[in-house]
Amino acid sequence: MNINEIKETFELMDEWEDRYRYIIDLGRNLPDFDEKDQTEANRVHGCTSQVWLIYEKNGETVLFKGNSDAHIVRGLVYIIITIFSRQTPQQILDTDAAVILTELGLSQHLSPMRTNGLFSMVERIKEIGRSFC
Repeated sequence: MNINEIKETFELMDEWEDRYRYIIDLGRNLPDFDEKDQTEANRVHGCTSQVWLIYEKNGETVLFKGNSDAHIVRGLVYIIITIFSRQTPQQILDTDAAVILTELGLSQHLSPMRTNGLFSMVERIKEIGRSFC
């Protein structure tokens, strides 16, 4: 699944309640996340819920995996990973996640705390991208 498919599915839903359920469903699609990776070093600070993010360089691109202890946040992790995974470090830096998240309507429909957490994930991914440039 790519971010355009997520956008298209969002557009088919009239009610935000349906979109919230869809976000939770997306979180169920996250690959298994090893408990040993749920460390302080992998934790994303700035999120109300516990969020962990790991990455690996795969050739020219970076692959991300993540997890959270909250159902809706797991779905948000899925969306963020979908935006940034399989991109080169430069593409990661060039991607304007704020535009994408606004197009999805997330900034307008999440609590300020959740929105801050979302952008904390984005900033952590950007830091990782910068580390490879």
